[in-house]
Amino acid sequence: MSLLGALHNRNFALLWVGNTLSRVGDFVYEIALAWWVLETTGSPETMSLVLACTIAPSVLFLLLGGAVVDRLPRLLLMVFSDIGCGAVALFLAALAWSGQLQIGHVYAASLFFGIATAFFEPAYAAIIPQIVRDEDLSSANALTSISINLGRVAGPALGAGLVTVFGSEAAFALNGLSFLLAALLLLPLFAAKIPAPAVSEHANLLNDIREGFKVVATLPWLWINTIIFALINVTLIGPYSVAMPFLVGEGIQGGVDRLGLIYSFFPIGFVIGAAWLGRYPKLPRRGILVQAGTILGAAMLLLFGLNLPLWLLLIAAVVNGIALQAGSLAWIHLLQEKIPNEQLGRVSSIDQTGSFLLMPVGLIVAGWATSVLGPAPVFIIGGGLTILFGGLALLHPAVRNLE
Repeated sequence: MSLLGALHNRNFALLWVGNTLSRVGDFVYEIALAWWVLETTGSPETMSLVLACTIAPSVLFLLLGGAVVDRLPRLLLMVFSDIGCGAVALFLAALAWSGQLQIGHVYAASLFFGIATAFFEPAYAAIIPQIVRDEDLSSANALTSISINLGRVAGPALGAGLVTVFGSEAAFALNGLSFLLAALLLLPLFAAKIPAPAVSEHANLLNDIREGFKVVATLPWLWINTIIFALINVTLIGPYSVAMPFLVGEGIQGGVDRLGLIYSFFPIGFVIGAAWLGRYPKLPRRGILVQAGTILGAAMLLLFGLNLPLWLLLIAAVVNGIALQAGSLAWIHLLQEKIPNEQLGRVSSIDQTGSFLLMPVGLIVAGWATSVLGPAPVFIIGGGLTILFGGLALLHPAVRNLE
């Protein structure tokens, strides 16, 4: 199977290009924001609160978002989400240029981005099976992951360069423009007349959400993995997102350019994994693959707490990306294959809600632990707990025997 097969579909190609551009903008913004918070406040707790303000509304609104995208035109929701995010990012840039940007503005923008994500992500997940053939789903999933991770490769380096030369405001502006361009690229898809999901005239949003939970409750492989994801998203994301800038600034003794370099190497592994595994229509032993990838990825992240040479840490970052990518592709294809499309938005949102449920708390705890223990122990503790959680999931036959 060709990795690029889904790109022969014009509608998916436009969606993919727009998504790639907006992802680059996201990670340009992420590195610029992390450095702005570090320079402005020097506080790990503030860093964790900024991240928590993005994750918390996603958790709160994902269930609603999943129900909405199973009732309304998914394409329209995606366009409005991109336009709103673009406008907010440009407003932040304007405040930064005028010297009026405060941490309160950043908190508010993060809340808005989180709400928009709660509608955009389920819509994106559910619209792909509507615009590509079944035999191209694996290609589409791999290309989607590649677009995200091309953003993670190019974004930190580009963001670090923009911050160094022009300041954070230029990075914020580029993020806003990338959202608006992504929205423009979605407009031709309206000509394809992608149908809105079929909904019973007696249904309501609450019943839709309840139906989604019933589907999840009947599938042990789904709810067990969702619980495990909730735990490992705390133990993996906390060190990566909160402790990493402080590890670079203190332990590795680098600046924003070195932080951008390290953050760029993780997604290189994701791109390699997607290019390699996206050629296959179906991955084997997907239940084992999901958690085995998690365990290997956690072991690589743990190495960042061991005061190893930079070159070895960069190799660990690439291996981490390959391992987590394998598990991610297996999981996405499982959902698309085993969940009916008219329920996919809700089930995807429940899966994401469960996965992200504890993340705001985990980010705050990671900020506290970084202040009290230092960044290196946060990586060791987080990596070790993730390995434990992944191993526990594999003890259940519903997960272990899932094909």
